[in-house]
Amino acid sequence: MTFDLAAWCVSTLGSAPAEVFYSRVSISSVHGVRLDDGRSVHVKAREDDGRAESCLTAQAVLASRGFPCPRPITPVMQAGGLAVHAEESLPGGSMLPGATAAVARRYAAVFARLVAELEQVDVAPPLPNPRWSRWDHTGPGLWPAIGFLDERDQAVVPAFVVDLAGRTRKRLLAARLPCVLGHLDFEAQNLRWRDGEVLAVHDWDSLGWQPEAALAGAAAGAFANASPPGLVPVGSTAAFLETYQERRGRRFSAEEREVAWAASLWTALHNARWEALHGDAPVSLAAVREQGAERLRLAGAA
Repeated sequence: MTFDLAAWCVSTLGSAPAEVFYSRVSISSVHGVRLDDGRSVHVKAREDDGRAESCLTAQAVLASRGFPCPRPITPVMQAGGLAVHAEESLPGGSMLPGATAAVARRYAAVFARLVAELEQVDVAPPLPNPRWSRWDHTGPGLWPAIGFLDERDQAVVPAFVVDLAGRTRKRLLAARLPCVLGHLDFEAQNLRWRDGEVLAVHDWDSLGWQPEAALAGAAAGAFANASPPGLVPVGSTAAFLETYQERRGRRFSAEEREVAWAASLWTALHNARWEALHGDAPVSLAAVREQGAERLRLAGAA
């Protein structure tokens, strides 16, 4: 699949790129473009798996209500077999680093606000969920089907990762909780802060449809992630979940608490598998080896 950025900018935005000041190619391609007419925009292109329109609609609604996120300036459009849109550029700010309990509470407050705002958004569920959070897949195996990972030698994935993943997924699938809309890539690398306040939450392509406790748990384990991703200390996840419940004005049930702890481990297990399959530094591998048993105990899945 090919995408001609310059041609798309001319035909859709009415101005050619004068400068591409940012480019990142991952699951989606993101290009920061300064146009000839002086505007600065970000153009995102990704394979259309049926999720893009719901994600962009939710992002537009939150931006219109004053939530700190980029405002979409085009709908999702098809170009070169990809789903493409442009959104405003929100420059400035910096990442909030750290995985302490104090930092966890700051992220949790933003996440609680985000979930509360999304409760008022009516869109089709953006399914399937992002691959790193797709414990709810309906395929035959433990892991969701991801071709470029599945074709690698699975024997290099440590047995303890497979065992932890199996027990974690079993606990998550046993939950009988309603699903809601939430952000499944709520990580430090996707937020910017200024003067102690959140300036922007990015990566709205990563919205998902899972139980609220699972969404909160995933964020509670991964909020500090930049590159390479890891897993925050158990105490910091506890602080995140406590603050999240306070800001939401309700306590999780016993089942929700267990689901949150299980979800806090799943993304790190996905990343641990990735590290093993690619021969990367074992950051998540070390973290799940150290913390997996305790998180499963808290999930009621020890």
